[in-house]
Order: sequence, then C-alpha cells, then structure tokens
Amino acid sequence: MREDLEAFQRLSDILDTLRKECPWDRRQTMKSLRYLTIEEVHELSEAIVEMENEKLKTSNPADDGDSLPSPSEKGRAEALSQLKKELGDLAMHILFYCKLAEEQGLFTTADVYNAISDKLIARHPFIYDRDNYHGENWEQLKMREGRRNVLEGVPSSLPSLVKAIRMQEKVHGNTDNTAEPSGMTEEEFGQKLFDLVDWGRRHGINADDALCLANSRFAEANSGQ
Repeated sequence: MREDLEAFQRLSDILDTLRKECPWDRRQTMKSLRYLTIEEVHELSEAIVEMENEKLKTSNPADDGDSLPSPSEKGRAEALSQLKKELGDLAMHILFYCKLAEEQGLFTTADVYNAISDKLIARHPFIYDRDNYHGENWEQLKMREGRRNVLEGVPSSLPSLVKAIRMQEKVHGNTDNTAEPSGMTEEEFGQKLFDLVDWGRRHGINADDALCLANSRFAEANSGQ
C-alpha cells in the first residue's frame, strides 16, 4: 500500500511540474484533453484484447524442446508491458483532469476518489448496509439515486455494438445468465457476427446503420423502465 501511495504521489508531483514548466501541458484544458482521452481508452481496449489473445496462445504452447522463451511467451510479456503502459496513460489523464479542476476551484482530487468510494458503498448494500438491502439488483439500486429509467446512463455516443450490449444488459439485468449454454464459442459467435455484417454489405445494408436504428427502437420501447 505504501508503495502504491508513493507511486501516486510521484505522478502527482510530475504533473504539477509539467503544468508549470511544459508549454504543452500548460495550455491543456478539459476540452482539449477529451479527444485524447477517448484515444487512450481505445488503446487500452486494444491492449486488453491483445493480452487475451496472447493468453490463449500460451495456454497450449508448442513443445519444441527449446529452453529459450517461446514466441508466445515473448508475445505475452510484450502484451503485459503494453497493457501496463496503457493503464498508466489513462491514469495520468484522470489525474490531469483532477488537477485542472483544482486549479479552477471546481473540486479536488480527493473529492473525485471519495465520490467513487461513496458510490461503490451505496451500490453494494448487501455488503455495507445489509439491514436496508432488500434484494435489489444493480440497476434497481441505481434507480434509488433518482434516475428516470434504466437506460438513462447509457451514453448516446457509444459505438453501436457496445451500446446494444449495454442497453440489453441494463434492461434484462442478470436474468439471462441462467440460460442453457449454447455450445457456441466466443470465436464461433464472432464469426457469425462477421458473416452477418458481410451478408448486409452484399445486400446493400450498412450493419452499423442498421444496429443504430435497432438501438433507437429498443431505447424507445424500454424508456419507461
């Protein structure tokens, strides 16, 4: 824990110095950082996917009798290094926003971390407030906070496929997790999705436009929940 706090303080001090002495860092605003943060999130997403791909490769390594690290082991080490780098980039962005807010007198870094801590406690009454927990699921607990419907927290700018997944998760909750296994692997399901996109392309249908339309209709149909 002490090592974690020291590392966090080191990053905080570096950002303070850069904000004072680096021309690029000095002129940044929340608005100017926004699109860069979006890029960092996508880079982190790619690093996670690559890490998962490398885990699959190392789960059944080829036995070539060589004592040197296999290509798959090297790939996993490189994926781990990249994942650590991307997490660091995003962590820096989050702290940068906190620094900018502090400079403007909006809120402090402590406010940000206390806010997420408070929310996690409120969302887990079965751990922190058992006497007032009555079996509500995650989305029902969110509704306690004054949301008008379960889809209110889904950003309109999400990519259409991610948006479809999130809306379905929010409306259906965990009720689908008890369904019988289909026997289809993630890879097989992905291929079916890919083939469906290709089918649409060959018939003059843009898959993203079609899914955006389906998302809109789903949101309208479930706006009262």
